[in-house]
Amino acid sequence: MIMAECIVFTGGGTGGHVFPALAVAAELRRRWPGRIVWIGSRGGIERSILEQKNIPFYGIPTGKLRRYLSLGNLLDAFKICAGFIAAVFILMRERPRLVFSKGGYVSVPPAAAAFLLGIPVFTHESDLNPGLATRINSRFAERILTSFPETLGYFRGRARAKVVHTGNPIRPEILGGEPARGKRRLGCPQAAPLVLVLGGSLGSAFLNGLIQEVIGELTAACFLVHQMGPQNYSARRRDNYYPAPFFSEELPDILAASDLVICRAGANTLWELAAVGKPALLVPLSQSASRGDQIENAAYFAQRGAARVLPEREATGARLLEIVANLLNNKSELRRMGERARGLALPEAAARIAEILCQRSGRAVGGIAI
Repeated sequence: MIMAECIVFTGGGTGGHVFPALAVAAELRRRWPGRIVWIGSRGGIERSILEQKNIPFYGIPTGKLRRYLSLGNLLDAFKICAGFIAAVFILMRERPRLVFSKGGYVSVPPAAAAFLLGIPVFTHESDLNPGLATRINSRFAERILTSFPETLGYFRGRARAKVVHTGNPIRPEILGGEPARGKRRLGCPQAAPLVLVLGGSLGSAFLNGLIQEVIGELTAACFLVHQMGPQNYSARRRDNYYPAPFFSEELPDILAASDLVICRAGANTLWELAAVGKPALLVPLSQSASRGDQIENAAYFAQRGAARVLPEREATGARLLEIVANLLNNKSELRRMGERARGLALPEAAARIAEILCQRSGRAVGGIAI
């Protein structure tokens, strides 16, 4: 039996790597008759998400990529080698037209394996400052697709010539929310200001702590919707307070109903907020807990008037409450921030990337030069 042509997607670890790639996959399915197959980590969040989307999934061993010395590097080196070998066999069996990487540690072995086998690799970076996985994958990639035009400046030499600014892929359902329906879902009065707290797909214990410090004052000023994360969910509903472990199909309506979003500064979240024109109060991960990518993402949006930033070192419940109260009392400023956020968005990004992949696979549809 001859299998239909396929394109392999790879990436995972967080929803920020998976959901943008799914947006590309949805656009690709409209343009390309072949199969889509995914290579991800065996224990990552991506397996359960992809099973719901009926996308064939292969799990491979994966190790963390670190920029610092650690005994864990030795064990993870073996995992990465095992992942590379597993990826080689998967790619030899599937014989894809190309590999599309959305980043994360798990994407490096499949990208390297594809390069070894002569399979074209395309990689996409959501953050302003490319992560280590993207920097490694850039050596194997024909094209490096970016969300921020300024990401070009982080590459040098031959890698720089590969960069194409496409924007960040956005789930199409995010654009279809209805404010009135969102408030009805939550039991929020239609006239009440709504503040949404998003901790990312895994939640944020730091944000949860800030909110709990001033929850009484916040719920006196607005209707507070709080996505806490599955592992941190412990609160109960009360007047003007709607906590939840995670939002899925209801998120577009809740976003549409929101007057202000309090969140980290992961790139996928920021670009979704931009697509729907929502102002944000950003509390980026500190450099002690990250490589500083969220700090740079947040500064980019703040400098363009789309968000306010509250650094972790300055973050207290009282300071958060002060900023939220000031913004809620300044409707014109919230409106300006939302407009500037929308001005940064490229909602056609997923379609543009899908057209690029189709053209490289021999199924050109958009005439986009790569």
